Amino acid sequence: MSWRVKDKLFVWERPLRQTDLKALGPEAPGGEILGARVEHEGAKLALIESDPEIYFTIPHFDGYPAILVLLEGIGPEELEELIVEAWLVRAPKRLAAAYLSSRES
Repeated sequence: MSWRVKDKLFVWERPLRQTDLKALGPEAPGGEILGARVEHEGAKLALIESDPEIYFTIPHFDGYPAILVLLEGIGPEELEELIVEAWLVRAPKRLAAAYLSSRES
């Protein structure tokens, strides 16, 4: 399953494939995995450093602004924030601005 805004992917289910498992080795997480767009590589690295038990990446995503998330480790509020941020990255500027403006009211 995947979620899009204006045909732009922002969050998707992403089970680990055999090549991912091989690359991650024994440290490969088990459980449901979600992929999410982030603003840039710096944001991805910051998330991984903040909580490597929840956020991680694979070689397939090297150079790509997306993060993988172990769903069983993330709380509802943090997951909501991640999804909203991913949506904001991909949404048209006017739509994102309108959303942000409505949240300030």
